[in-house]
Amino acid sequence: MNKYFFWSALILLVSCQDRLAPVAENAIKPTVITEPTPNDTDDPAIWIHPQDASKSLIIGTDKEVGGGLYIYNLAGKIVKKYVEMQRPNNVDVAYGLMINGVKTDVAVTTERKANTIRIFALPDLTPIDNGGIPIFEGEEERDGMGIALYTKQIDSVTTEIHAIVGRKSGPSGSYLWQYKLSGATDGSVKAEVIRKFGTYSGKKEIEAIAVDNELGYVYYSDETAGVRKYYADPARGDEELAFFAREDARRDHEGIAIYKKDDATGYILVSNQQNNTFLVYKREGESNGPHVHTLIADVPVSSIECDGADATSVSLGDRFPKGVFVAMSNGNVFQLYDWRILQDWIDRHPVQDE
Repeated sequence: MNKYFFWSALILLVSCQDRLAPVAENAIKPTVITEPTPNDTDDPAIWIHPQDASKSLIIGTDKEVGGGLYIYNLAGKIVKKYVEMQRPNNVDVAYGLMINGVKTDVAVTTERKANTIRIFALPDLTPIDNGGIPIFEGEEERDGMGIALYTKQIDSVTTEIHAIVGRKSGPSGSYLWQYKLSGATDGSVKAEVIRKFGTYSGKKEIEAIAVDNELGYVYYSDETAGVRKYYADPARGDEELAFFAREDARRDHEGIAIYKKDDATGYILVSNQQNNTFLVYKREGESNGPHVHTLIADVPVSSIECDGADATSVSLGDRFPKGVFVAMSNGNVFQLYDWRILQDWIDRHPVQDE
């Protein structure tokens, strides 16, 4: 055998062994698996129906060039889609963006190869962005990847919605850009850069971003390094509040979901991608500080190499009475888990007892 071929094959084998792990025998099974998309699912977001939560929807990205946004009902059926996009990557949902005096729920996604964010009115998935809003203008690296929406309450009737956007690569200290979204007189949405922040280890990339509106924090995965925590409101400054999960993942820290038991407590769940598990931390922190996040569980799931995830504690009917946890999985699908099953695992398998 050619020596070059032998060593190349060996390196590839070791790399694959590090990258892949089988789904555990005791892995939690999904309650629902969505219909597959044509290309490669990446990130989900949950939209809660304002009158009947059992009619809530899952919005997910199919991230290749030519892919798009797909909307699923809670039975996993595709009910709407918007395709032929330039590699949509991550997506998030916010409620009540004021456009010409009308409060509008929106889904916002990064369109990576177009260097834009795209904005859609929900639940009809109608584009309201005049074809896309340019991001990272003037920068060498403009490929948008991660996104999370922050809703800032200005007064009893006024809210602001901000998009916190990440890219394929960028400088430490200004890797993430924060945009204030607002309605234009023509009924579309415009965006203004109001902040640049975010420490970066330089080890891999930053993609997964999540915002906790009630507590006012933004979290992001600095892949292979850990999870970083900042204030979501630019007025509160750019101090890094926490850098956790550094020794907890097999390799890549990926999708982040926040499950809210109430306005102040719950869980932060982080995809331990190569292990096919989710790392779990207390949303409220520990007794020795709100920014101390210690691993309390590592939940095995059936989702394979999960990129993106989302969660809600809102009762979504008989199938998901305590809410739902949604995770991307290989196979071009998203998996929906009855939260009660995850909660049971967290209660019965605390890390310190294993």
